[in-house]
Amino acid sequence: MNSSVSETVDQSIPKEVSEKLTMVEAVNLALDHAMADDQDVVLLGEDIGVNGGVFRATQGLRDKYGLKRVMDTPLAETLIAGISVGMATQGLKPVAEIQFMGFIFPAMEQLICHAARMRNRTRGRLTCPMVLRAPFGGGIHAPEHHSESTEALLAHIPGLRVVMPSSPVRAYGLLRAAINDPDPVIFLEPKRIYRAVKQDVSYDTAILPLDKCFTLKQGNDVTLISWGAAVKETMEAANTLQEYGASVEVIDVATIKPLDMETILTSVRKTGRCVIIHEACKSFGVGAEISAALAEEALTDLKAPVERVTGYDITMPYYRMEDHYLPKPDDIIKAALKTLSFH
Repeated sequence: MNSSVSETVDQSIPKEVSEKLTMVEAVNLALDHAMADDQDVVLLGEDIGVNGGVFRATQGLRDKYGLKRVMDTPLAETLIAGISVGMATQGLKPVAEIQFMGFIFPAMEQLICHAARMRNRTRGRLTCPMVLRAPFGGGIHAPEHHSESTEALLAHIPGLRVVMPSSPVRAYGLLRAAINDPDPVIFLEPKRIYRAVKQDVSYDTAILPLDKCFTLKQGNDVTLISWGAAVKETMEAANTLQEYGASVEVIDVATIKPLDMETILTSVRKTGRCVIIHEACKSFGVGAEISAALAEEALTDLKAPVERVTGYDITMPYYRMEDHYLPKPDDIIKAALKTLSFH
């Protein structure tokens, strides 16, 4: 790395220490460890330095690594994405933050026309090892532009990876992997569960594979598939269905692009039934892609039509109607029981 970017700071990591951390704290720790391990990792975004980010995901990192590696930017998402592309093609590993996913749209031109195409455009001469982080989803009583789940827009773009963790351990492991990846990764963090649960996370926590689903629960009767914050309600529904006597398999997709259909197909061929859960609107979503792939590859294995439990095809409502919009465990249970009624 260019010496002008580095500063003399204490970057020692207590590798044996494990703490119970929330997801946002696990994100902070992943960034900390990645920066300590690799001098080329730099952070940039609005208010991420002095203030530590709107959700405090970067809190303390500017003090530890200095303003040349943790950079506050103007309120200009196009600039943030464009600078990240430039940095990435010249040997750095930028991790940029977009404050809310609803503000990602000005960055799309840089992501679609440049970041996603860099390897193809240069026939492999240049890659674009950048990560774009963004909190996404509803459930925190925020205005509409702070509550979108538009992951399908990004997943449609060749050359972009789209990763969505659902727990502190997976947030840490997947973010470390995303930073190590030689190509651009969109890392979407479900803010509704930023502080919902704590898990043991440390330097020795595994760096997890990208492009792989995680099977959270084994079962034989029905497969529940979800990602992001909706995994929480999916697991709650699975536990209730188990009390009803159903054997439920739960899959956290985690990386929605590229999609690990092998794991999904293996599960659905075993259970014969599938419910897909996400809070994004229903039409043209990732759930539709999974359902179509199941129809193409496993139609004769299905014992019931695939069910989808999703948000509505409307703009995310304000907080008084937000809870009505989001999928709930009862909705998932109803859909699963519907599939189980087919014999």
